[in-house]
Amino acid sequence: MKAYYFLLGAILFEVMGTMILPLSKNFTKPLPSIALTISYLVAFYLLTYAIKDIPIAIAYASWGGIGIFLITLFGYIFYDQMLQWQSVFGLALIALGVAIVNIYKA
Repeated sequence: MKAYYFLLGAILFEVMGTMILPLSKNFTKPLPSIALTISYLVAFYLLTYAIKDIPIAIAYASWGGIGIFLITLFGYIFYDQMLQWQSVFGLALIALGVAIVNIYKA
């Protein structure tokens, strides 16, 4: 169970780094650039602990799926990015896929 906390932390730091990317203005703004670099480094560090107990395919599928979902949600909230219904449907399928992968892991 502890591995899933590491995975959740890795996902959250990766999402934070991704959300800071536009603020870095192609790495021309020092503070956001440093913050996003640290976020990604912490994310990968935590991921290494998660994959000790979680198969890498399961961890990476969860990382990717939940990350995409959260980045899309936060993009809507913080950057006013709108989605078409087809995109929302696709995100629902990603969430369903991540749930199925985690439910039926061996």
